[in-house]
Amino acid sequence: MGKLYVVPTPVGNLEDMTLRAIRILKEADLILAEDTRTSGVLLKHYEIKNAMQSHHKFNEHQTVESIVGRIKAGETVALISDAGTPGISDPGFLIVRECVKNGIEVQCLPGATAFVPALVSSGLPDERFCFEGFLPQKKGRMTRLNALKDEARTMIFYESPYRLLKTLTQFAEIFGAERPVSVCREISKIHEESVRGTLQEVIAHFTETEPRGEIVIIVGGKEN
Repeated sequence: MGKLYVVPTPVGNLEDMTLRAIRILKEADLILAEDTRTSGVLLKHYEIKNAMQSHHKFNEHQTVESIVGRIKAGETVALISDAGTPGISDPGFLIVRECVKNGIEVQCLPGATAFVPALVSSGLPDERFCFEGFLPQKKGRMTRLNALKDEARTMIFYESPYRLLKTLTQFAEIFGAERPVSVCREISKIHEESVRGTLQEVIAHFTETEPRGEIVIIVGGKEN
């Protein structure tokens, strides 16, 4: 029987790829990629020429059975996403679950995940935290936020630059305008930036300065 490797890829700087990740991708019989065009740039950079197949949230239910069959037949499969660790706000959970159900060994390599550097560099308490990822865009959004109103742990959210101000404004309404926040964008890239302050202060900053790039929001928990 083969094996499934879950392989983190850089969230920005290509130098964040680990030596082990490069070796596993070169040795794999098949690489499952969220977007083959995006991953193709990374693989070309490291001269990885293995077979690649598209595996994303729109087709994973249709392809998971055949992939599990290939691994059971002895193939080694590596799963990557566009950036970061597969399964963390990216496709990955479904194929991992099916492999576990079928007694297939699953190994997840340590590597890049956007929220870790954002949390550690925020200056907010990081010994206990809750990861919320992307909030629902419509249905259930306010219910989720209201459920977090009294959360004492530091909270982590992913957001697009186009919805950042709306999200920060909702946070201010529910958590209070004085709640501390750190907005980290473009992690590990040339224009990496962390904007820290109260929600009111950070909203004012991004009202004047248009937000760009991938964004991680770190919100301080409610103080008892």
